[in-house]
Amino acid sequence: MIEEGRALFLQIAESVEDSIVDGSLPEEGRAPSTNELAGFYRINPATAAKGVAMLVDKGVIYKRRGIGMFVAPGARERLLAERRASFADRFVEPLLAEARKLGLGAEDLTALIRDRSLTPAAPTPEGDAR
Repeated sequence: MIEEGRALFLQIAESVEDSIVDGSLPEEGRAPSTNELAGFYRINPATAAKGVAMLVDKGVIYKRRGIGMFVAPGARERLLAERRASFADRFVEPLLAEARKLGLGAEDLTALIRDRSLTPAAPTPEGDAR
């Protein structure tokens, strides 16, 4: 899970966010502690704490004194909205810019996406489907 060249605390925070988005960490459910994260990923607890602090600052998790960390109410929807906006910025905007250059309209793009979604993905050299 740990990727080279990317800050570990960001990867820890993203991993917890992924669990919230996919529902394996439900709202008001107990989130992993700093020590649990540090042990699981075999990293320094201070690094895990930095990732947890980032999530607390975002309002995604909160601490119940003496009990532990919990997923905040509304966290899943907040994260989904954030990821949708990021998706639009990273993928949709460049797609639209290129479509404009090619003279493609909304209907053309819709047809291309529909056609591509019906075509099985070609395997990558590693054997994974794209």
